[in-house]
Amino acid sequence: MFQTDLLGGKRILITGGGTGLGKGMAQRFLELGATVHICGRRQEVLDQTASELAMIAPGRIHIHACDVRDLARVEEMISAIWAGGGLDILVNNAAGNFLARTEELTPGGFNAVLGIVLVGTINVTLACGRRWLEAKNPNQKKVALNIAATYWHTGSAYVVPSATAKAGVVAFTRSLAVEWGNRGIRMNAIAPGPVPTEGAFSRVLPLPQLEKIALEKNPLRRFGTVEELANLATFLVSDQSGYVNGEVVTMDGGEWLQGAGEFSELGKLLTEEDWQSLKPRKKA
Repeated sequence: MFQTDLLGGKRILITGGGTGLGKGMAQRFLELGATVHICGRRQEVLDQTASELAMIAPGRIHIHACDVRDLARVEEMISAIWAGGGLDILVNNAAGNFLARTEELTPGGFNAVLGIVLVGTINVTLACGRRWLEAKNPNQKKVALNIAATYWHTGSAYVVPSATAKAGVVAFTRSLAVEWGNRGIRMNAIAPGPVPTEGAFSRVLPLPQLEKIALEKNPLRRFGTVEELANLATFLVSDQSGYVNGEVVTMDGGEWLQGAGEFSELGKLLTEEDWQSLKPRKKA
């Protein structure tokens, strides 16, 4: 199904598109003919990613410096995109996560994750959704794809802000799948297990023994790849999945079936010294 024109003519926005999974999806979408907008908080990262991806598809990659927690900035970004032709597909990928004992979290740390993952998803989805709905065209084919996590329905110790936010993202996804489906908008989600990416992976598996434990826990004895996730995302945003709506697709090699909560068992595996080493260090 991955023909070079599969996403030809589609205009796509990926939040958190400058690195990791977002960058991988952007590359795959470009390879298959889409015009791609990516947004993120760091201009220098976006510039570097755009420079790399422009070699694949000159003129079809666009960048926007935007913190998805900031509604005013989101509206400004979406208005600029609509001025150039609007969007067909939204991928809410922006995320934040780290390991911590919940009682040691600061309000700022908790709210940062909730803000990026849940509030950011709501902000961007509504900004796009309202514009799509204004078209009053039940035959339109618009898609929003949200990136959840395997522990959205079980919760997980030691990543409580993320688990809380991801559960909200899935509820949001499924609610709007019903509310907006009859107006030409599909809503789905992917719940990925461990997929090594620069930066994000080091925050949730920062110690060597944690990576070993995660591998042993997985029935396939390996981690997923960015390419595998990008291909799944491609299917879900393409017209090939036109009857899939309100679905959460798990991509984790069967890991969650081994036990609820991706990080819950760390309480009996990490020492006090380990936990102290995971605390963020104050900058001098």
